[in-house]
Amino acid sequence: MTTLTSYEQYQQRINKFLATKLEELTINDPTLLEAMRYGLLIGGKRMRPYLAYITGEAVSADLNDIDAIAGALECIHAYSLLHDDLPAMDDDDLRRGQPTCHKAYDEATAILAGDALQTLAFDILANHLFSTNESASTPPIQVSLIQQLVNASGYQGMCGGQALDLAATDKDIPLCELEVLHSLKTGALLKASVLMPAMCSKQVTREHKNILAEYAQFIGLAYQVQDDIIDLTSTEEELGKPVGSDLAANKSTYPALLGLQGAQDKAENLLQQALQALTRLPYNTQSLADFATFIVKRSY
Repeated sequence: MTTLTSYEQYQQRINKFLATKLEELTINDPTLLEAMRYGLLIGGKRMRPYLAYITGEAVSADLNDIDAIAGALECIHAYSLLHDDLPAMDDDDLRRGQPTCHKAYDEATAILAGDALQTLAFDILANHLFSTNESASTPPIQVSLIQQLVNASGYQGMCGGQALDLAATDKDIPLCELEVLHSLKTGALLKASVLMPAMCSKQVTREHKNILAEYAQFIGLAYQVQDDIIDLTSTEEELGKPVGSDLAANKSTYPALLGLQGAQDKAENLLQQALQALTRLPYNTQSLADFATFIVKRSY
């Protein structure tokens, strides 16, 4: 298994940042706040925050700025899981080896906790003191960052991809449609994890942003392909939920369309394309290369 540089350090950093943001909230409804904490802080690999931090490192961005980006990304991811697990969508009872939020509390609380985490994401970005806001004559960086996160998480990104995923259940869809589905559902937020930190560095040119976007597009698809593979090849203990849940739900997956070996070949091909994109950048991208390799080689 590829070792991720500074992974535990950044995992602890974002956990502390998120816990602080929750502690700063006024307690109006203790149960709702507890459910938000349950959905955001109990478990989670923090892959999107980690990707944001190592991208920020590569392009010499201020890591205090990346805290806000990483926090906002994880709030969006957490809210999406709370809603995805609901009976109206994926109807899952377990997440990270724990009861899903609507099982630990109730459906209404899980919906509201997800809603509140979504708005917390934008609250974090809107109110963070970014180091790049140096001139009163230019729009604050928050505007661009919020625009990017809106595109990644809304109709044109994650939510749109989830709708396509639900619509594709019990259907056979071609590979091109499956790739569009996952570019939106999974890939858009991972791409934002790369592009938002790049916005916080003055040394990143338009050409470099386009190359970073290519890299992110490839790893976003690779992430989902490997997730589909893991759903068949891992154990319930490793996954924290039943093995083969996508198959049982008759979801459209890469192994179902390409076969297990075909899906593994697809993941490897996407990895190589991601690594090739990084060679065109003038930064130290070793951590980004290791992350791409980790995505494809992981077993959980």
